[in-house]
Amino acid sequence: MDSVLLFILGVVIILIGVALSIALHEIGHLVPAKLFGVKVTQYMIGFGRTLFSVKRGETEYGIKAIPLGGYISMIGMFPPGKEGGAGRNATTGFMQAMVQDARTASAETVMVGEEDRTFYRLAVWKRVIIMFGGPFMNLVIATVLFGVILMGFGTPQNSTTIGTVSQCMLPATSSSQTCGSNAPEGPAAAAGLKPGDTIVSIGGKTITSWAQSTAIIRESADRPLTVVLRRDGQERTVVLTPKTNTVAKTDAGGQVVKSADGSTETLTVGFVGIGPVQQLVPQPITSVLPAVGAQTGAVVGVIVHLPQRMVEVWNAAFGSGQRDPNGPISLVGIGRAAGELTALDGVPVIDKVYTMLGILASLNVALFVFNLIPLLPLDGGHIAGALWEGFRRTMAKLFKRRDPGPVDMAKLMPLTMAVVVVLGGMSVLLMYADIVKPINLFG
Repeated sequence: MDSVLLFILGVVIILIGVALSIALHEIGHLVPAKLFGVKVTQYMIGFGRTLFSVKRGETEYGIKAIPLGGYISMIGMFPPGKEGGAGRNATTGFMQAMVQDARTASAETVMVGEEDRTFYRLAVWKRVIIMFGGPFMNLVIATVLFGVILMGFGTPQNSTTIGTVSQCMLPATSSSQTCGSNAPEGPAAAAGLKPGDTIVSIGGKTITSWAQSTAIIRESADRPLTVVLRRDGQERTVVLTPKTNTVAKTDAGGQVVKSADGSTETLTVGFVGIGPVQQLVPQPITSVLPAVGAQTGAVVGVIVHLPQRMVEVWNAAFGSGQRDPNGPISLVGIGRAAGELTALDGVPVIDKVYTMLGILASLNVALFVFNLIPLLPLDGGHIAGALWEGFRRTMAKLFKRRDPGPVDMAKLMPLTMAVVVVLGGMSVLLMYADIVKPINLFG
């Protein structure tokens, strides 16, 4: 029963975090819109039926039933159609009717005397600021969360404390991961090393990092080493003789090196059979922006390869394929992961908080990047439209031509609906996959 309650608590925490991220995203639109004089009629978190709302001044603030996003409603999002313009009547085709409906709905929000408070009449740079404000707010949230994670908690790094001691020696080419009766005893186990021991010095050299101890051991095959350990607050000295063993060769990035035939390349080094305890080491403020940049690049990579990724998700959901832990995930999957995290036994609370903040930070980076895709109804679509309008007007002024006027974004409504259908389909597929074959992040 306790695990169920903890699972529910994790889901609730992540939903609150997502809701706050969405709310702040919309504030990123709301504040500059009001500063630039645009009339904002609604500020809503969610879609569908309104659960709660209150009106302050000219703006209605509320929460809707489906917590899958949010929006602010600004008057005059689309310019009116050109009078006497060429083209068929809006009622003669579905696509034209959709365009006209968008214009009509936009025009109906504009009251007499409010024409100068419409969105489409703003200067291009003001429209860009308003539409970029939402994604930028997600970037700010992600930066703050990464700052808390890196400077407040730190990053996992190897300490000089022993975490594991191998009871036997197994070569890198061995397919077995268990000690057989004929496997030679591990040098560390033979010397009496135990998990929890802290390495003070090796061969008279003071040890300040795990990498330093590893380098000495690897270079000392079959040579006795005097090792000073700290155990239960007291120092003790043991003699440790690394044995010659084969290990997988790795590159500078820690990846296993493969030969031309696909087999793992190996090295002959000294081996004692110990592994480190990892601990969180706080990082300087200079590490925050590179971390945000690295996460942004990873999200961009996922989006660039999104069609391929969705095929993989489909194969996993309806076939024998496996989910990629670094692949796309829905809100259902995020909630499930948060619930599983809080329900884990034996994991310190601080580690759970650390991971939960990491999930929210990564989510906000994803919201930042995704919303900048230059397609309506995403913020990037409106930004692209405003920039195109600015380019057209600049070219017209440069060549002394007539001002082409505002870009009629309403004409893109058919494409917008297609994007909505595609995004909706991907969301449904991801939610289904996260139910029937979820990504296992903690096991």
